[in-house]
Amino acid sequence: MTVRLEKDGLVWTVIHDRPEARNAMDPESADALTRAFLDFDADPEARVAVLYGEGGAFCAGWDLKFVSTLNADYPLGELDIPPAGPRGNGGEIPRGPLGPTRLELDKPVIAAIAGPAVAGGMELGLWCDFRVMQKDAYFGVYCRRWGVPLIDGGTVRLPRIVGQSRALEIILTGRQVPAEECLRIGLCEYLVPNGEVRQKAEALARDIARFPPVCVRADRRSAIRSHGLPLRDALIQEWYNGREALVKDGIDGATRFKDGLGRHGDFENI
Repeated sequence: MTVRLEKDGLVWTVIHDRPEARNAMDPESADALTRAFLDFDADPEARVAVLYGEGGAFCAGWDLKFVSTLNADYPLGELDIPPAGPRGNGGEIPRGPLGPTRLELDKPVIAAIAGPAVAGGMELGLWCDFRVMQKDAYFGVYCRRWGVPLIDGGTVRLPRIVGQSRALEIILTGRQVPAEECLRIGLCEYLVPNGEVRQKAEALARDIARFPPVCVRADRRSAIRSHGLPLRDALIQEWYNGREALVKDGIDGATRFKDGLGRHGDFENI
């Protein structure tokens, strides 16, 4: 099996383990990764996931050996055919070649990136809520050389993260974007020494998983759904989105504060 799960209480680590291909994505891996994240989103005990590539590479993109076998008259095979019924929460379109990149989960996912995250592998990293990179990690639209387009959300997400002109420069040149530059331009949020990326991502996941889950998901959902909305519409959706969390989590939390917990910015005793 090219994808495996390691569960630590509320945190799931989803591991792509195809090191002989630098974790390039073939159909079996893409299906397995999609199933893993649908299971994570549906499990009431799971709160935060980490996506990690085993063997020193996050993901080298869509497996070009597989792409070379595609029929030019029917290039995407089964990917051209929308599923008969809802598949996850994106039933109107097929899964992405890289797996879960068209899913819109209701729980956070953190990318733990070591080594290359290139072409579709970069798109997979951009699908995650935020990114932890180790010093040897890098992004890059390496598929620029072969005429394989970005069809796993790269042209959508990259401009939203770093801005249009910077995104276009990265997309059109196909150049390597090292981890230190990623941190500088907001393409990752944490930079750690080699060998520590999974540990850091899982520690962040555990921190997030401690917090009241309805509120965490509500705030995450609002931040995502507000993108592109006029200010007034965004404020309206924020209010109605947050009402359930206020009732289910906020009142109990305020009561704990009143009783003496979490005073003076204490995040430990909450």
